Amino acid sequence: MKRPVLAAAAAVFVIFAGGGALAQPAPAPSTTPAAPSAPALDFSKVVIKTTDLGHRTYMLEGLGGNITVAAADDGVLMVDSQFAPLHDKIKAAVAAVSDQPIRFVVNTHFHGDHTGGDAAFAKDGAQIIAQINVRRRLAAGTVNSLTGAKTPPADPAALPSRSFDKALTIAMKGRAAILRYFPDAHTDGDTYVWFPDAKVLSTGDIVSVGARYPNVDVANGGNIKGMIAGVDAFLALADDDTKIVPGHGPLMDKAALADYRAMLVQARDLVAAQIALKKSEDDVVAAKPLAGLDAKAGATPQGSANFVRLIYRSLQGG
Repeated sequence: MKRPVLAAAAAVFVIFAGGGALAQPAPAPSTTPAAPSAPALDFSKVVIKTTDLGHRTYMLEGLGGNITVAAADDGVLMVDSQFAPLHDKIKAAVAAVSDQPIRFVVNTHFHGDHTGGDAAFAKDGAQIIAQINVRRRLAAGTVNSLTGAKTPPADPAALPSRSFDKALTIAMKGRAAILRYFPDAHTDGDTYVWFPDAKVLSTGDIVSVGARYPNVDVANGGNIKGMIAGVDAFLALADDDTKIVPGHGPLMDKAALADYRAMLVQARDLVAAQIALKKSEDDVVAAKPLAGLDAKAGATPQGSANFVRLIYRSLQGG
């Protein structure tokens, strides 16, 4: 695939911010027993795949959350940064499509598979931008919704250097990135990014597909109802030509996004029906209410059980 190489130019970026809401308190940590430890990741084998989305906009897939790259005449904006050991590979993939420096890294939320490379890109000179609750979560440390495992506070060098509340527009030479906060969806700090000239939408993990159910991080402000509301907002923004970069999984179009929404609604309703029978969380998990959806989602039995627990806690927590 042919890649444009942009002419070097002075960096001229203008940022506009909007006002907004405060973080909501997180629910109590889960007492669910921890799952077996995952095998260690071998970053040396990761290959970064680049997909040209048009208008100097690209999707990078490696290990962790998907990355969106938007190149302009005065620099590059990148959405999410995957893991720190992939910094050099990601940087090389960006250099293959633009000769401009990475000026901005936007975090869609705080999870480490989306923010792990932040400190390294900040050291390169990039400004790290995130919704204010992302910075708060990283600075304070977090709790895993299912296992109760604690992640310690991030190193100060890894914290966003600029945060916003409800909205932020990053104006680059010849194009713009529109950032919007969506509350209490995947987490309490989700940002989606819209590139109007390219008709590319980066959703973060509000949308997550590909042999898995999405994660609803209820211990850190997430809620299944907010996930569905977020997808509704994306459907209202998108048209048949929109290219949708999910937090995980392959590139999507509006029809695929509508199917994803239908799955979320059906899963919510199936668990809600069990709750209406006054069943406990463990009893609802044992009933396997998502059995009819598991094959299409590509979920494992453990993944299905986890999703049931997260929906249950979302609905019980209001």
